[in-house]
Amino acid sequence: MSAMFGSVPQGHRSGFACFVGRPNAGKSTLTNALVGTKIAITSSRPQTTRHSVRGIVHRDDAQLVLVDTPGLHKPRTLLGQRLNDVVRTTWAEVDVIGFCLPADQKIGPGDRYIAKELAEIKRTPKVAVVTKTDLVEPQVLAERLLDVQRLGAELGLEWAEIVPVSAVGDSQIGLLADLLVPLLPEGPPLYPEGDLTDEPEQTMIAELIREAALEGVRDELPHSIAVVVEEMLPREDRPADRPLLDIHANVFIERPSQKGIVIGPKGSRLKDVGTKARTQIEALLGTPVFLDLHVKVAKDWQRDPKQLRRLGF
Repeated sequence: MSAMFGSVPQGHRSGFACFVGRPNAGKSTLTNALVGTKIAITSSRPQTTRHSVRGIVHRDDAQLVLVDTPGLHKPRTLLGQRLNDVVRTTWAEVDVIGFCLPADQKIGPGDRYIAKELAEIKRTPKVAVVTKTDLVEPQVLAERLLDVQRLGAELGLEWAEIVPVSAVGDSQIGLLADLLVPLLPEGPPLYPEGDLTDEPEQTMIAELIREAALEGVRDELPHSIAVVVEEMLPREDRPADRPLLDIHANVFIERPSQKGIVIGPKGSRLKDVGTKARTQIEALLGTPVFLDLHVKVAKDWQRDPKQLRRLGF
């Protein structure tokens, strides 16, 4: 194994970490800041991350693989139930869990719900990460850190560390990595240097399209959008120095009434979505892309097991 990666220094550590927290606690932003590249989708809407996108932090002394789970929440639909199962399975399999609590909000019922679940998982070390510290005064931050300590004591949840961070200003992101690494088992790297994520390209492309489609849309849509990349083919008859990749993708919504919202007047919104997503996809793949988007209705797909499977859940 180690031959493949060159020489591995003595005491090298490698393992998996995941960030948990209620929707919008800053989990994806933190993952991206640690990895240094945009991989997990970030959106100001809760519940946008659906896949375990893994970000990989390469260091001389360690390799930290970040697994991004969906937010844990009280399930109202079959999809919600499934997402929660994914979360619990992930927690049981990682080497360390970072619990994100935003500094700009008081600890609420959502945080308690997750903390109680975490207290049940005995063996995995847990680090409390107080995020978005750039949004509050030092005094508020101090109060929040005390609240987190109290929450742990109250639920019998032992924190390996409590760390304040701001992913926006890179404040203490390095420190967070320094604190997570010693909690990993010793071992050679799990992925070759240069890999940032092992998520299949198609899934990442679907996520980028989904993120662009959610941007600025009214609140009734976030859960109702699923994207499936139907095919990716290099355009034939192109000179070698000017390749073009054709990507055909479907944006699925639940009701015909939502179609107009996604497409916009005279198709203007869908066009913007396509342009925005294409730029991101080209940056991801490093090649020019022609993106063909179609909006389709998959009636009540969140509650239908057959459709959920077809859409990749």
